[in-house]
Amino acid sequence: MLSIHQMNTYKPLNIAFTHGEGAWLHTTDGRKILDALAGIAVSGLGHAHPKLTKAITEQAGRLIHTSNLVNIPEQAALADKLCGLAAMDNVFFGNSGAEANECAIKIARLYGHQRGITNPQIIVMERAWHGRTLATLAATGSRKAQAGFEPLVTGFIRVPYNDINAIKAIAAHNPDVVAVLSEVLQGEGGIVEARADYLRELRTFCTEKNWLLMIDEVQSGIGRTGKWFAHQWAGIIPDVMPLAKGLGSGVPIGACLAHGKAAAVFKPGNHGTTFGGGPLVSVAALRTLQIMEEEGLLANATAMGVVIADGLKAALAGVAGVVEVRGQGLMLGLELNRSCGEIVEMALEDGLLTNVTQDSVVRILPPLIINESEAREIVKRLSAVVKRLLAKPSGISVEAA
Repeated sequence: MLSIHQMNTYKPLNIAFTHGEGAWLHTTDGRKILDALAGIAVSGLGHAHPKLTKAITEQAGRLIHTSNLVNIPEQAALADKLCGLAAMDNVFFGNSGAEANECAIKIARLYGHQRGITNPQIIVMERAWHGRTLATLAATGSRKAQAGFEPLVTGFIRVPYNDINAIKAIAAHNPDVVAVLSEVLQGEGGIVEARADYLRELRTFCTEKNWLLMIDEVQSGIGRTGKWFAHQWAGIIPDVMPLAKGLGSGVPIGACLAHGKAAAVFKPGNHGTTFGGGPLVSVAALRTLQIMEEEGLLANATAMGVVIADGLKAALAGVAGVVEVRGQGLMLGLELNRSCGEIVEMALEDGLLTNVTQDSVVRILPPLIINESEAREIVKRLSAVVKRLLAKPSGISVEAA
């Protein structure tokens, strides 16, 4: 179904959709698919939410774009709302998660130069994912994604995830470190959570060292874990926080929020964008946040996450090959002891859209609006597919490989 004029960058599933309703997608051949992916943690309000559709349609009829050469009241209103929810001081709007992380990297580097550090270094994590631009690719912990794009941007020091001692060891020998960039819940890395005690200790250590703590909430933010931002479960406030994905409910928008000393780094001319924070995307994002509050979607993410996680654990109890169900809220992973990429096509045959990351982790990211019946249907369909997969003769397990 791809055109010969599309660059060969994707291997899409052999399926296309005509429209969606809530947590359901309708295919071009008339099938109805339960969405357990939400466009990779983007469509938190599901599909065709009437309140969001109305807001976008009305704004498109008034004004779509002006540029940041003029004041944009819709952007200002979104900035106020977002910073209030995050307890942050200011925000720069871009168009994607990669751009939000690029902004964070630039803040960290400029912060270092302002302190007299000519070669500022940022500590990043193994299995991290921050984007595919040259700088964010270098920060990302995937050799598969990096291969062929060398020389990589320098200035990053990689350490194991959840290991405060590794960070302290770097600090003892490298005076050029200016920041730590980390996810709280690694998405592409396999749905791996940072421990709350580690995050609190990291926050304290960054403060002691006068480093910026930069928390990438691109996938885990905007209510996906049951808090507005996943780091709030640990009771900390980062210095810099990149956002995107669920912020615009499918309308492309990224944001990089800053707090304290990080909020004072940029001056006019240090950073910019043509499209970022335009009237249309700002209205989509602000209305998304308002609808989430009106409909109690943070509490729903927590409750439905428990239904799915507990349901999968019960349905797959004692099944050989199931390693673990983990995650928080509606950002969940089901790890198997073997490669399981084929489960995506198998699930589609059973009317379920999902995804596999790190070769052996089924990633479950449904819209935040799902109800209990839909959550239990995800459990029913996915557990049946997993059992069928694991009943097949296994090759080399992931651990053995």
